[in-house]
Amino acid sequence: MSSFPDAASWRAACAGDATLAAWAGPWSVCFAIASGPDTTVFNLVDGKVQPDGGDPAFTLAAPAPVWAKFLQPVPPRHHHGIFAMHYRIPEFTIQGEQLVFMQHAHVARRVLEIGKWLALGNAPPVPVSLAPREGPRAMPKVQGGYVPVTAGGVTYQIYYETAGTGRDVLCMHTAGSDGRQFHGLMADSRITRNHRLIAFDLPWHGKSPPPEGAIPGSWRLNTDLYVDLIMGFVAAAGLVKPIALGASMSGEICLELAYRHPEAFGGIVACEACDKINQRQTTWAAHPRVNQSLFVPEWIRALSAPQSPAEYQEAITWHYSQGGAAVFYGDIAFYSGDWDARERVGRIDTNRCRLFMLTGEYDYSCTVELSEATAAKIPGVKFQAMAGIGHFPFAENPRLFADYLLPVLQELDELKGPPN
Repeated sequence: MSSFPDAASWRAACAGDATLAAWAGPWSVCFAIASGPDTTVFNLVDGKVQPDGGDPAFTLAAPAPVWAKFLQPVPPRHHHGIFAMHYRIPEFTIQGEQLVFMQHAHVARRVLEIGKWLALGNAPPVPVSLAPREGPRAMPKVQGGYVPVTAGGVTYQIYYETAGTGRDVLCMHTAGSDGRQFHGLMADSRITRNHRLIAFDLPWHGKSPPPEGAIPGSWRLNTDLYVDLIMGFVAAAGLVKPIALGASMSGEICLELAYRHPEAFGGIVACEACDKINQRQTTWAAHPRVNQSLFVPEWIRALSAPQSPAEYQEAITWHYSQGGAAVFYGDIAFYSGDWDARERVGRIDTNRCRLFMLTGEYDYSCTVELSEATAAKIPGVKFQAMAGIGHFPFAENPRLFADYLLPVLQELDELKGPPN
């Protein structure tokens, strides 16, 4: 059973780590990592790891067998990151001052990565990411533009990008992110040779600005507004019965679209979706003493599978670090608050619009079990679990996700038949 290195070796590796060195600055924190009865304290002064311990403000604690799973080269699901364990492993606890932990979650995560690197028998330097690298990301050739969309009495300038030719696929990003999540799919000729992908940024996201005069931090998404924005964009962009594709927040709204507007779509692919999500809102994402550009990427980091290429995981965290004030928080107001389709999903008519549900093995937020339970309520839906994928399928591992998506697109294309 793998275990963490001795305290002196671990601290020394942290003191020499380039990532922690880049983060050094006018801040200090002391915390501990406890594996059963064994505790290692890390004391950082001005962001630099000291050779001796101190009085920890918080402790990440779990029994040794839990940490042993975390220390595996490819951990089993729910054991691959701090917040995955926090949500799904009862034996794992974050003890002490929660605010201090949330302010320094990125530092604690990096210290754990260094400990894992050493535990696996490697010597420093520790790479920026422990995830596998497959080479530079292929970037697509896209065309972009703006269309005005009015929803709730407000007109928004909505940015969108397109790539490929053929049948339209409407691509909807996850909470707090933007349409760049689809660049991996847009660069895959297996998809774009027969399909035109159209990805748009919700208001306040990516290149879609807030409306003029909006109060910073006031964005709050709800089910009705979300549907109105999507249907408004479909009309403004001149799309005719596109295939809808979304995940997480946009996977949930895919279910709502299947219920409210089945005739408007040529098929719907709802990824990482279920009829109700609990406990995904976090007040820390809008806390004035927590740096959102550091915290939000940490909050979502373990939602990706550990096998997903480092290049794509890094792009996801970069996108999430760029969100506006409380935009992620305002999205989760829909995802974990307003959204509740438990009384509606059973009335989705898949004869009017084919519905597919795909959920990643490593998704600890909307688990395979939650999605499968929702699918069981919908007559005619096709559900599939995706091995080796997490919560951001099209963004974290687009080539592997395409292996799951292509048969769905082919089935929908065959149902449509040849053009008139």
